[in-house]
Amino acid sequence: MNLPIILCIDDDAQVLRAIVRDLKARYRNEYRIISTTVVQEALDSLLEMKNKGETIAMFISDQRMPDMDGVAFLEKAKQFYPDARRVLLTAYSDTDAAIRAINTVQLDYYLVKPWDPPEEKLYPIINELLDDWQNIHHPDFKGIKVVGYQFSRQSHAVKDFLAGNLIPYQWLDVQTNEEGKRLLSLNNLSTQDLPVVFLEDGGHLVNPAIIDIARKVGLNPQVKHDVYDVVIIGAGPAGLAAGVYGASEGLKTLLIERRAPGGQAGTSSRIENYLGFPTGLSGAELTRRAIAQATRLGTEFITPQSVKDIRQKDGYNKIILEDDTEINTRSVIITTGVDYRKLETQGIADFTGAGVYYGAAMTEAAACTDKEVYIVGGGNSAGQAAMYLSKFAKNVYILIRKEDLTSTMSAYLIDQIKGTPNIHLRPRTEIASAAGNEKLERLTISRIGTGETTEVTADALYVFIGAKPFTDWIALNIIRDEKGFIETGRELRNYDSFPKIWKQDRDPYLLETSCPGIFAAGDVRARSMNRVAAAVGEGSMAISFVHKYLAEVK
Repeated sequence: MNLPIILCIDDDAQVLRAIVRDLKARYRNEYRIISTTVVQEALDSLLEMKNKGETIAMFISDQRMPDMDGVAFLEKAKQFYPDARRVLLTAYSDTDAAIRAINTVQLDYYLVKPWDPPEEKLYPIINELLDDWQNIHHPDFKGIKVVGYQFSRQSHAVKDFLAGNLIPYQWLDVQTNEEGKRLLSLNNLSTQDLPVVFLEDGGHLVNPAIIDIARKVGLNPQVKHDVYDVVIIGAGPAGLAAGVYGASEGLKTLLIERRAPGGQAGTSSRIENYLGFPTGLSGAELTRRAIAQATRLGTEFITPQSVKDIRQKDGYNKIILEDDTEINTRSVIITTGVDYRKLETQGIADFTGAGVYYGAAMTEAAACTDKEVYIVGGGNSAGQAAMYLSKFAKNVYILIRKEDLTSTMSAYLIDQIKGTPNIHLRPRTEIASAAGNEKLERLTISRIGTGETTEVTADALYVFIGAKPFTDWIALNIIRDEKGFIETGRELRNYDSFPKIWKQDRDPYLLETSCPGIFAAGDVRARSMNRVAAAVGEGSMAISFVHKYLAEVK
């Protein structure tokens, strides 16, 4: 952690050396002492330090400087660090200006030169001022800051990407946060530029594309090898497990993720039935551990990057990325998982990312504090989200089409929901419409069977209404069932098109698709178990079949 700063400025180099010497002698262990003889240099550095999240505890400025007097400098510095203590170095003849500065820039003290001995004339004063500052100081967040509107699709996309990739950041709502407004003003930005991402190096991105953020934070490295043994498409539990086992068994392994690692499991607030974790763990924690394990073993990651095609030629597979980058690999494992189905109801699309969210969207949970929150869906994901959001919201309402949750949700979650007083189940109901101005404000709820409707106040809606496989991008002859899930293994023989595609002397391996050397694992595969543990098992199992395939094509 960087120490707070005492910034000294005086155009007289000899005086500056003296004050810096005395300050370092007493405060070097608790504060960084930096100095300059040039006013403009100090002003230029203030913006960079502010954007980087550096903390300035005190300004000490000489009054008589050729480019700008000390009072004017302290007035400008106050815009950047209003809570920093302000001290003016003066000669006896300048005390009138110093006294006037007490009112104009809320000067904390004027120090008459010379200050010898410092033990009597310097340190007691500085000690008192620094103690006052410490009493009111709240450390600035060191890292990425995102300034935007709370109910903005673009802001939500940025927050969701950073959170999904386990990148710490600070959210500053420009409508309620003074620091966010100050950062915009100091950088000559307006609300038209939002969202703005302030980076750790002091730079910033205006309304950035996700791929631009990824490049700045080092998430999109270049491909290192001409040919990989296996490329895994999708970094959910199945993909991460395949990455761990592939790299640990000596395969050149590349993992490509279009959005954020962890898949739907990664957004879960609590997974309580995963083997080996008796008290449960969050999806983010499971994802963090899996990524650390895979990278330690040698798996390479590319994210966020989408695959738009796979081509096969001469025993090799060519992965074509969205930016037309081509990656050669001897085998492929598709673990792209599923997407939440869209709620095709009047008004819902208008507020997606502005009060309406698909999946857990834990990044928006804090904004639900003391609010009325609705959840559509009765599966485990909906139950886990309800339990998490109940910690923030005034009330959480679960809307389901069935009479109860017993056929769709695990018993432990049903019991937890029953024991949570601010979670309310609304059976045999559905959403008829959504309304609001710039964000979701109201829902019209319809009673199934009677058609009776009720309009309610709704600050947020979380949608969990089933999933569809993410396979629309596949152009290759990979057989899928009527719902779009990838068929593998012996089930392929049930399709009339299979003999026309499969030209190998052997049957497909258990997790192999209709294209030799291309495997599927996890929720994207037809008849998968839809459990985290099952996906992890399939991902690791797929690597064993990759080994068999690679052995036969050598």
